[in-house]
Amino acid sequence: MNSREWKMRWYEAARRWLVNHARDCVPGNQPRRWSNQELRATGPLFKGDVLNVSGWRDEDKQEGHYRDYFPNAKSYGITNYWGTDSRNDGADGSLFLDLEAPLPDAMRGVCDLAWTHTVLEHVGDVETAFRNLGALTRDAVLVVVPWIQDEHYAPGLYGDYWRFAPMGIQRLMKGAGLELIHLRANEQPWYPVYLFAVGSKKPEQWKGQFPELDWKRRLGRNQYNYPGCIS
Repeated sequence: MNSREWKMRWYEAARRWLVNHARDCVPGNQPRRWSNQELRATGPLFKGDVLNVSGWRDEDKQEGHYRDYFPNAKSYGITNYWGTDSRNDGADGSLFLDLEAPLPDAMRGVCDLAWTHTVLEHVGDVETAFRNLGALTRDAVLVVVPWIQDEHYAPGLYGDYWRFAPMGIQRLMKGAGLELIHLRANEQPWYPVYLFAVGSKKPEQWKGQFPELDWKRRLGRNQYNYPGCIS
């Protein structure tokens, strides 16, 4: 092994140590914890029928369930794609829904909020998936998607196809008949970075509920670059 290879191994070991140390010191930046915090803050705003799309067992990976994040919901349901697969059978009573297939007429406009957590990167036809999310709801769509994350997939079950930039989310929302009304990210250099986005067919009804979008501030501008290397 030459000196360059030794240096690269040393740098990688140092990076891993820094990442693991940061996870311990700043647990709130961990993407799942962060997105759960955002959902706890946002969930009470939705008072109608809520549908967790491809929600598996509705588990939040912190020993809780997402149903409890929406205390004011009139009703709460779950859809899953792998409803007949014993390896990933999802919640009992969940509805079967393929986001890449034409949406059944009976499911159009069935909820006031269709939301999904880290699902869309695993859907090959993401534009159809977004249009289906828009067709499911009478009002809003909420998505949690990766912006920066390592590749993750399970052969035979699901693939990994996409990462989402803020302008990409805005475009996909528009294509689904929605206006992007809220966008946040857990900006930091140590973990995967998620986007938390809300779009609505009735944006005027959400005025004052969320901070105004600031497109002058570019996400990640200072994350992976040393100061002064970009203008």
